[in-house]
Amino acid sequence: LAGAGLDVLAVEPPAASNPLLAANNCFVTPHIAWATRAARARLLRIAADNLRAFLAGKPQNAVNRG
Repeated sequence: LAGAGLDVLAVEPPAASNPLLAANNCFVTPHIAWATRAARARLLRIAADNLRAFLAGKPQNAVNRG
């Protein structure tokens, strides 16, 4: 394994002594790896679609039907 990119660790917040934080071949992000512009744009598009569908009486992605 040449390197790793991690967005989640087993224990958070990690201790300053966590060896992953000092490893040159490991990149650790604070739960923001998903937050690219494309991902945020998709999230907003899905939320807007869901709201429009709900207001039209046709909710999407409902988990509590019935």
